[in-house]
Amino acid sequence: MAVLGAVGGLLAALGLLAFGLYCCYVRYIHAKYDHIPGAPRESFIFGHLPILWRMLRKQEFMHDLFLQWAEKYGPVVRLNAFHRVSLMIVSPEGVKEFLMSPQYSKDPLVYGRVFSIFGERFVGNGLVTVCNHEHWHRQRKIMDPAFNRNYLIGLMETFNEKAEELMTKLEEKADGKTEFSMLTMMSRVTMDIIAKVAFGLELNALSDDQMPLPRAVTVALEGVTKTRIPFIRYMPWKQKLIKEVKESVRLLRRVGKECLDQRREDIRNGKEVTLDILTQILKGDALEETRDDENILDNFVTFFVAGHETTANQLSFTVMALGQHPEILERLQAEVDDVLGAKRDIDYEDLGKLTYLSQVLKESLRLYPPVLGTVRWLEKEHVINGVRIPGNTMLVLSTYIMGRMERYFKAPLTFNPDRFSKDAPKPYYCYFPFSLGPRSCIGQVFAQMEAKVVMAKLLQRFEFQLVPGQSFKLVDAGTIRPLDGVMCKLKPRSCAGSCQA
Repeated sequence: MAVLGAVGGLLAALGLLAFGLYCCYVRYIHAKYDHIPGAPRESFIFGHLPILWRMLRKQEFMHDLFLQWAEKYGPVVRLNAFHRVSLMIVSPEGVKEFLMSPQYSKDPLVYGRVFSIFGERFVGNGLVTVCNHEHWHRQRKIMDPAFNRNYLIGLMETFNEKAEELMTKLEEKADGKTEFSMLTMMSRVTMDIIAKVAFGLELNALSDDQMPLPRAVTVALEGVTKTRIPFIRYMPWKQKLIKEVKESVRLLRRVGKECLDQRREDIRNGKEVTLDILTQILKGDALEETRDDENILDNFVTFFVAGHETTANQLSFTVMALGQHPEILERLQAEVDDVLGAKRDIDYEDLGKLTYLSQVLKESLRLYPPVLGTVRWLEKEHVINGVRIPGNTMLVLSTYIMGRMERYFKAPLTFNPDRFSKDAPKPYYCYFPFSLGPRSCIGQVFAQMEAKVVMAKLLQRFEFQLVPGQSFKLVDAGTIRPLDGVMCKLKPRSCAGSCQA
């Protein structure tokens, strides 16, 4: 017993020593950053984390708190968590410096969190998450042909076809009484579109409410957000969720594997295949010295998830904003009637004429960007806006925060599409919903073409009304979504475009 007591005492002493040394290390790190403004830390060890954990438990949108801090402490704002200090950069100079140059890589720690979820490989080293610049550049060059202008113009037929299927489904609900989630409907149509144009899949998510893939994406992204909770993997009451997340990730990758195997077989058998994303992924695989199916699947999951989730959210937020601003809706429908009349098939040339719709979609992205922003890793000390930033620091750049700051946008919380008219001053380096620079989103033109077709048809056919009593709150679910799902009621438009035909 005496020996056990002595061992226990020794271990306790070693534990206290280790904790003491860790505290000294934390203090050393603090000293490197204490010259940078930031909100008061709630805890020496946990820094600002207790504030954020409370907000997570209450389902509060923490980025609005970051916005308050940016307004008060910017242009560089300190965020403490344990021995790590991150910095929010909320100045156009900082955004230009850190996003326009390839020398600042993405932060491996942050993007490593979506490499796998609870031990299941999720997006791995796909085009969005890969941090090594050479590896990224090689992948991007391979993918570029699937997003060139001529190929995208050829997708208009599919955009029209799937958007028409959505209109048919909405007609069934357009009695002025039926309440439904616009987010759900938009998620299904954008999933059908990305599945067909990117991977040659006919999912029919619009027709089949029980399709497992839409739920798998939702659950997987929920898993991404839940990984922020400390020790969640060891909480017994969270095991059901963790199991569902892992099963959802496995399903997404299994579907990807089946697509890849089928396409390889078609190529081997000499069948004609389209120059879609899947073909480009396989071309890239052929250029590599060794075949790596896991890396190929990384890009499948990346494009499948990002290619529908973000556009569905943007469309839903746009409907939400228009439902709150009838004068903007009326002006927008007048433009759609003028450009399209009663046309059912929208041409590529029509998209360029829908200028006010472009402004509305951009303003929706300013206030409600589905992707909040991005992060970069600063290896060497740097000075921005007169603030000295130590090396080996994570930098957070948020289009959500900068898009809502008074110093960059007058009356920033007002939905005003005229901010993006051709005569308005351009918001340089404070508006970047698709990021900026070499790592900007490869699919942004694709996404906005798709969004225009779907919105134009919706505006052409229906009058919509938001169901009263919604909170209009935002939720961070891996992407930014409307918490209530944008509950709507529809009625057919009396002229449905024909009055201008």
